[in-house]
Amino acid sequence: MKYKAKCEIQLEGKPSDSVLVMPEPEKLCIPLESTRFLFESVEVKEGQSVQPGQVLARDLNNYSVPLLAPRAGKVKLGEVENHIVLDEITQQEEEPYDHREDEAHIPKEMGSIGLKRYKLLALGAWQFVYDAHSFKLPDPFGTPRAVIVSTVNLEPYTARGEVQLQKRLANFTRGLEHLQSLLEYQPIYLVMPDINSEFSRKLQDSVRGYAWVKPIQIAPKYPSDNFAVMARQLGFNKEEDNPVWAMRTEAILAIDRALTLSKPSTVRIISFGGPMVKKPVHLKAMPGYPLKDILADRIESGPVRIIDGGVLTGAMVSDQQKGLTAECNGLTVLAEHSDREFLSFVRPGFDRQSYGKCYMSALRGAFKERLNTALRGEKRPCVACGFCEEVCPAGIMPYMIHKTLYSGELEDVEQMRVDLCVGCGMCSFVCPSKIDLRGEFVKAQEDIERELHAQEVQA
Repeated sequence: MKYKAKCEIQLEGKPSDSVLVMPEPEKLCIPLESTRFLFESVEVKEGQSVQPGQVLARDLNNYSVPLLAPRAGKVKLGEVENHIVLDEITQQEEEPYDHREDEAHIPKEMGSIGLKRYKLLALGAWQFVYDAHSFKLPDPFGTPRAVIVSTVNLEPYTARGEVQLQKRLANFTRGLEHLQSLLEYQPIYLVMPDINSEFSRKLQDSVRGYAWVKPIQIAPKYPSDNFAVMARQLGFNKEEDNPVWAMRTEAILAIDRALTLSKPSTVRIISFGGPMVKKPVHLKAMPGYPLKDILADRIESGPVRIIDGGVLTGAMVSDQQKGLTAECNGLTVLAEHSDREFLSFVRPGFDRQSYGKCYMSALRGAFKERLNTALRGEKRPCVACGFCEEVCPAGIMPYMIHKTLYSGELEDVEQMRVDLCVGCGMCSFVCPSKIDLRGEFVKAQEDIERELHAQEVQA
């Protein structure tokens, strides 16, 4: 199936290429839940002193992926609900990784490759790896058909690969070499925005001779950088027992850190953008970094909505969340629009964009919009305009799936290939009725897997 990408999203608030190193925090408030992980198995006690890189908790349903302490400190379990708080923070060297403790967990037939893979899991690097089609954490001891490494991140406002590569090109090259050592004959595809640019040529020259990778150029339009879209464009359809691994720049850097230095990945570069951020920038911070310290004096006054991740696929940060999650790759800050616009239906809309070109802004040409949380549409039943079908990179008919979902017949929804939805959010973005199509389809995929295919396995 041929995937397509038709939209170029232009919004104000794009983070600059510079990286601001955040000062050392007084305490860390580390959430026990992130997009893919639920760290229910807590392995520390109240008042316990921990070292950097020490396991705080594990997600037992995700290959026991660990939640690591980013700094040395004293544990407080009851201070913030659903968080592990580290107080009395100090900077100390990480304890050396001892693989002998983990040898019992490694399949004997995997030998040194198994040791390396478990090391990635133990040192927190594996959490950056995705199954390209399901976006879940792949089996660290499984065998992929191929590996996609992307330096591109097109969703506003997430951390860009070229920013994370600044001054770390040698680390990236070495990480690719390590990645190849984990494989047998599986190909590695290196995705770049322009394989002929100066940056891309420099990157390819750096990699040449150290790891065999095939450079791939993609269209600079969202969601062409979506892992599932890239996998299918390369001819890899979804196969449950034969996955395609996918990872972005930060994953390769984490692999290098783990296998070269035997050190955990406890600090990362995230984006901090959106129209309500005074100076959009990239931040170097760690999981658990207090959100109040990041936001202080850096956002415009007024009610705002904070999103963990990009503006199209990220999740709204609740009042209960106090620190950065373990998977956060960006914070997006939008103005919270609550007032109804007087005579909005007669406003010409020079400052707003619409896929349907129903505003006067269609006469302006391309411009960057100052996005807020206003609907820029009207909540109402589907009007079958077909916009969602036009922008869908998977070639499915979102509006028809939406209407079928009302019948509650999951079998019919499955036959309409909701499984091909890549969760990019473009259908929701262009919908004039402002229906949360992306949320509906993600839930439908989960319901089908749980209610239909789980029954098949039991039968």
